Amino acid sequence: MRDETGSAPAEFVLVSAMLCFLALSVIQLGVALHVRNTITDAAAEGARIAALADAVPGDGELRTRQLIALALGDGYPVTVAVGQTEWLGHPATEVRVTGALPVIALLGVSEGLEVTGHAAVEEVPE
Repeated sequence: MRDETGSAPAEFVLVSAMLCFLALSVIQLGVALHVRNTITDAAAEGARIAALADAVPGDGELRTRQLIALALGDGYPVTVAVGQTEWLGHPATEVRVTGALPVIALLGVSEGLEVTGHAAVEEVPE
């Protein structure tokens, strides 16, 4: 058998590197989930604003962009599209947000994340 004298420093370096990589991977997963949840919430809130009786679709887009900029910063690249659709036979507003899926910090795959928010259109009887 070989003598294992001096193998502790090499083992420490290898195990430390592996644990650092694992910890950073878990943190990055948390960042990606935070971004996804933030964009999903912003899309849903934008749809609710755009579906109000006295609102125009631009109001929903503006509110969605404001929420994303507030939570993720002004430089986070997103595309916001507001449209009308039907949901279970009723008129609804749809806000579709496409953004970058973060891979390293907030940098990542452009247009790798797409979420949609829906809200029932508010109608005021005359």
